[in-house]
Amino acid sequence: MMKLKELLYGISLERIEGSTSMSVDSIVFDSRKASSGSLFVAIRGIEVDGHDYIDSAIKNGALVIVVEEMPAILRDGVVYVQTQCTREALSILSASYYGNPSKEMKVVGVTGTNGKTTVATLLYQLFTELGYTCGLLSTVEVMVAGETYKASHTTPDPLQIQSYFAKMRDAGVAYCFMEISSHGIDQKRAIGIHFDGALFTNLSHDHLDYHENFANYRDVKKSWFDHLPKSAFALSNTDDKNGAVMLQNSAAKKRFYGLHSLCDYKASVVEMRFDGMLLRIEGKELWTRLTGRFNAYNLLLVYGTALELGVKEDEILTAMTKLKPAPGRLNWVNGANGVYGVIDFAHTPDALENVLDSINAIRTHNESLITVVGCGGDKDRAKRPKMGAIAARLSSKVIITSDNPRSEDPKLIADAMFEGVSVEHRSKVFIQLDRAEAIRMAVAFAVPGDVVVVAGKGHETEQIVGDKKIPFSDYEQLSNSLNIQ
Repeated sequence: MMKLKELLYGISLERIEGSTSMSVDSIVFDSRKASSGSLFVAIRGIEVDGHDYIDSAIKNGALVIVVEEMPAILRDGVVYVQTQCTREALSILSASYYGNPSKEMKVVGVTGTNGKTTVATLLYQLFTELGYTCGLLSTVEVMVAGETYKASHTTPDPLQIQSYFAKMRDAGVAYCFMEISSHGIDQKRAIGIHFDGALFTNLSHDHLDYHENFANYRDVKKSWFDHLPKSAFALSNTDDKNGAVMLQNSAAKKRFYGLHSLCDYKASVVEMRFDGMLLRIEGKELWTRLTGRFNAYNLLLVYGTALELGVKEDEILTAMTKLKPAPGRLNWVNGANGVYGVIDFAHTPDALENVLDSINAIRTHNESLITVVGCGGDKDRAKRPKMGAIAARLSSKVIITSDNPRSEDPKLIADAMFEGVSVEHRSKVFIQLDRAEAIRMAVAFAVPGDVVVVAGKGHETEQIVGDKKIPFSDYEQLSNSLNIQ
C-alpha cells in the first residue's frame, strides 16, 4: 500500500481531479483484475482501448484512474490522473510501487534480432559460476537466485518485471541479465528500470508485421540506447552495419566488439567442431562447448560485458569454458542410429542462415544436411519466401512444415515459403504439414553421419493452432525419432 502522491513521482502530469493523499492497494491495467483500492491504468492497445473499460474498473473497486483522455463523466470518490502516455506511466508506477528494486542491483539488458536469449543466459551462467547471486529475465525462463519461473514474453509487462526485480532484491541478487525486445521498448516496458549496461547483438529482418518497415524496427532498438544514463556502458557489434548507429546518440560509455573490424574486444575462431570450438580472445585461447560463428560473437559479447562489470580476465576465461548453450539454441542430440540432431529456435532468415552456415562449416560434406522448417502464422509474411530460399540453398534436403499457424491455413504459409525456393533447388524440397511427421520424415531420409536440423520452435513446448495451444516439443519428437537411449 502506498500513497498516490508517492506513486506519481516522475510521471508527466497534465491534469488531476481529486486528492492524491489517498492510499493505493494495487495497480492494474486489466479492469477485470481491479479490486477495492486499485489504481487502474487505461492502456491503448492494438485491438483494445483500456479507456473503454474505466467504468468496469470502477465497478470492481478501482479508486484511481490513470488516463490519456479524461472521461466525459467523472465519478464521485474517484481520482482521475491524466498523462500524455499511460504506457510510460504504468512502467513508472510499477517501479515506484515495488520500491524501484532495479537500483539495488546491477542490471544489464541485451537487444538485437538474434542472440538475446543466448547472451543473457550465458551471462547468468557466468556470473553464477563466479559466485554471484544472479537473476535472469529471458524468453525461455525467469531465474531468481536459482529459482525458476516460466516466461511468457521476451519482455514481460511492467508489473511483472518490477515484481521479479523485487523478488531478486529480496533474494540478494547482485546482477540481473535481461532480454530487451523491440516490442518491449516500443511499448515503454523498459522505462523504470535502472540499467548499468546495454548490449547490442545484431539487426536483421524480424517483426516487420509490427514495426511496418526495417527503419522503424532499427529506430525503436536505437531509442533504448538513446535514453541510457551516463553511468551505464553500451557494448555494440562493430561488424554489424547498424552497430555504430545504435550508439550514435547514447550518453553511455561506448564500447565495441567484433571478429573482423577494429574494436575494443576482438576474437577469432581457431577450430570449429560439432561438440564445440576453440576461440582466441584477446590473444588467449579457450575451448567452449558452444559452436558456430554466431556463438563466437555471443561469447565475445559475454567476455566484454564481464570486463566492463569489473571481473578479471583470467576469471572470465576460466568460467567461460564451463558455459552451456541456452535451451533450444543449437542444442545437439546424438541418435543411437548415428544421425546427429539439432534443435534451434531460428525463426528469422538471418538466424536460420547462421545455423545452417555454421553446420556446413563443420561437416565434411560427405554427409547430408536435412532441415525441417516452418513459419508462424498471423505474423511477418515477408520473411516466408526468404526462409524457404535460405533453407533450400544451404541444405541437402528441406521439409517445409507447420510452425505455429495460429489462425492461418498452414498450407498457405508453406506455399509462401516454397515460392521463395529457386527452380534449381525445388527438387530437394518437400512439404509435410504435420510437424511430428515432418521430423520423422527427415530422420528417415538420414543415414549415419547426417545432420537433421529442426528449426523455429527451439525451447517451446506447445504448438499454437487456431486459438488452442497443443503440447508439442521439437526436442521430444526428434529424440524419439532418433531412438535416443
